[in-house]
Amino acid sequence: MNISNLRPGQTFPLIILPLLGGGEADISKPTGKHDWKLVLVYRGKHCPLCTNYLRELESHREAFSDIGIDVIAVSADSEARATVQLSEIDASYPVAYGLSQAQMKALNLYISGIQNGIDVEGPFAEPGLFIINHEGKLQLVDTSNVPFSRPDLGNIAGGMKWLRSQTPAFPINGTHTEFQAT
Repeated sequence: MNISNLRPGQTFPLIILPLLGGGEADISKPTGKHDWKLVLVYRGKHCPLCTNYLRELESHREAFSDIGIDVIAVSADSEARATVQLSEIDASYPVAYGLSQAQMKALNLYISGIQNGIDVEGPFAEPGLFIINHEGKLQLVDTSNVPFSRPDLGNIAGGMKWLRSQTPAFPINGTHTEFQAT
């Protein structure tokens, strides 16, 4: 059971993870010249659909960069497993590893046990995609409990391009909480 109540408009939690190639990253903060960030959580090395989705992310990385959105991919895998999987992709975006179960819960991700994967190290996060705006707030939240239900990254890039072009800034969708009787 997920214990977090992470929703659009809320501040993305502080999560610092090690990066493939060395160093570490606060996955909630953009790096370099960009002011927004896309965090893509993938299941791990055991998931061939994740490998394909990471390739798709690489093919759209420049489109996200062009509209000021940094990209990072994250999994619960160990450094060794993440290195093997990413060697098949030749990704130009940073990849973080070692996402803990507590961090998965903070992100309100679905978590699967070792019975839900072949050749897994332990419990792992199911897919999640988050876009964090310049204020550190969640602009987009998409989670799934299965690897074959993920948003089309081309559509996300196109939607974010439109959204970021709006003046005044377009409000964050999905934040209405008042009950309205009919």
